[in-house]
Amino acid sequence: METTTHTSDSIITRSYEEYYQVILTYITYRITHRYEAEDLTQDVFVRLLDYKQMLRPDTVKYFLFTIARNIVTDYIRRYYKKQEIDSYIYDTISTSTNETEEKIIGDDLMTMERTRLAAMPEQRRLVYTLNRYEDKSSAEIAEEMQLSRRTVENHLFIGRREMREFFRKCI
Repeated sequence: METTTHTSDSIITRSYEEYYQVILTYITYRITHRYEAEDLTQDVFVRLLDYKQMLRPDTVKYFLFTIARNIVTDYIRRYYKKQEIDSYIYDTISTSTNETEEKIIGDDLMTMERTRLAAMPEQRRLVYTLNRYEDKSSAEIAEEMQLSRRTVENHLFIGRREMREFFRKCI
């Protein structure tokens, strides 16, 4: 019994020294990730220890390649299953949002905007309101208020800048 264990240990040691690089190349060729291939190669030799009692010098090479093939197949199966699960989760899970909180924040910002809007000069406030809330263009506002388009654009520019600065201070 002692000699069988000693013999199988020496077979494993010799096969590790002789076939490590060959098995590593075999696995790397199939999965292309060097660091994972090194781990899988180690797994091949660890699994070889499970067959310690059955090893013979003339069959160890075939054992190694069979184990390596099975480990690579398992790895690829797990990899694609993980990809499938990740894809399913990505497609089906809705992003978590707190709609109530977002609504409250939006309402607060709207109230603050209206407060700041009330402090603007009348003509600028009217131009900003028509553009922001009624979605009118500069040309439409200019025609409606009988102002030049350039004056309307100037009021919009100043009004938006004031609003940005106001929100920057508030937030």
